[in-house]
Amino acid sequence: MATHKLATFAGGCFWCMVKPFDSYDGIESVVSGYTGGHTENPTYKEVCSETTGHFEAVQITYDPSVFPYSKLLETFWQQIDPTDPGGQFHDRGDSYRTAIFYHDEEQRKEAEASKQKLEESNRFDKPIVTLILPAAPFYPAEDYHQDYYQKNPFHYTMYRKGSGREAFIQNHWKESI
Repeated sequence: MATHKLATFAGGCFWCMVKPFDSYDGIESVVSGYTGGHTENPTYKEVCSETTGHFEAVQITYDPSVFPYSKLLETFWQQIDPTDPGGQFHDRGDSYRTAIFYHDEEQRKEAEASKQKLEESNRFDKPIVTLILPAAPFYPAEDYHQDYYQKNPFHYTMYRKGSGREAFIQNHWKESI
């Protein structure tokens, strides 16, 4: 019987963080939601008001024997601008900042090491500012946010391109994706 683990990442708009993880063997589920704040069971409107302290995030249930945490980290880094402390692409504010929420000491160490490796790679000309934080309660977002890329493929594609995320990823990771 497989032992599943959790991984939680904040990478700006959670709509754009589901699809990159969703198609791999070993990924049981990818849930859009909110974490890291002080409000219990927040709504999207509350999180967008920047009064809850929450990040938009995805929580991934995965089988580490099939898809290891190191691969999750690699996939995460290739979806974000890790040098932007004020949000992601055209989404601004604390709820759109990037963070890795670790669920145990092993994840913390792997996250710190991957951040250090990325910093030392000189891929970016600014410091890596993605936070590494202990996992906090995770609140699933409203149903209409779940699997947004599947429910609204045209809008998802236009949003991903229009926000600047698509061009950024192609520019910084073209040899990796």
